[in-house]
Amino acid sequence: MENRIAPAFKASTDYTFEGEAKGSLALANEIKGHLHRPDIFISAAPVVNKELMGTTNGNYVSWYMNFARSEMVIGYNPQSHFSTDFQAVAHGSKLWYQVLEEPGLHLGRTDPLLDPKGQATLYLCQLAEHYYNQSGLDQKILGADENVSQIFPEEELVARLGTGQLDAGFFYINEAKAAHIPFLTLPDQINLGNPSLAATYTTAQWTNPQTKQMSKGSPIVFTITIPRTSQDMAGSVAFATFLLSPQGQSILLKNGLLSTPFTISGTAKDVPQSLQIFIQSEGDR
Repeated sequence: MENRIAPAFKASTDYTFEGEAKGSLALANEIKGHLHRPDIFISAAPVVNKELMGTTNGNYVSWYMNFARSEMVIGYNPQSHFSTDFQAVAHGSKLWYQVLEEPGLHLGRTDPLLDPKGQATLYLCQLAEHYYNQSGLDQKILGADENVSQIFPEEELVARLGTGQLDAGFFYINEAKAAHIPFLTLPDQINLGNPSLAATYTTAQWTNPQTKQMSKGSPIVFTITIPRTSQDMAGSVAFATFLLSPQGQSILLKNGLLSTPFTISGTAKDVPQSLQIFIQSEGDR
């Protein structure tokens, strides 16, 4: 968003763009806590929008639209002592989970309480345990769900890998490509990137220890909405329009994000009229 979308958006519309990257749940909590009043809210999981919908959640959001999708990968530091092992995985002579189970490897992930990617990591490892028929694989790689030795803020994970504080981490494929991080791709059955395998993904589950609410695995889909905190509706609509436009979508695709139908959830009549064309033309994409 900052390095690719923002300059192109300004050149196309003359609007400036200022973003803040954090886990989607953390950002939703900051909106509800009146710490931020964004013009646009982008989430890495559709379900996060529901944290801002309805009277009990402040009615900050009434609709949201899918605009891209991604998949989980394992990024690694090419200077790591384990880099030859990761290269062996890439060449098919070793399995990725065998490397992550090696003693001394420093693995990074994000907090499932604050970031959908943190939850996706838990789902991925649960799915891998069954896919590879490796009992205990989840525990061997991650330990406890809230293993503090592995958990770092979403906005710090790439930097920590780059400086060598981590040997490897779980990332979205677009993050790895944008940061030029070498990465290992994973089978569709576990990477949460294939919408046709949604039923398989739902077999992985996680219960929030604070709310006791159970969540299930699902395909990784990014959404955009204009919350009622927007103080510049024209600018908000212009940004959403640009992101959904062929130019915006082309930039996303070049930076590792994958295309998805523009579907609306929530109250469709609240979607600005100028964005309705994207929904109407979905069948032509």
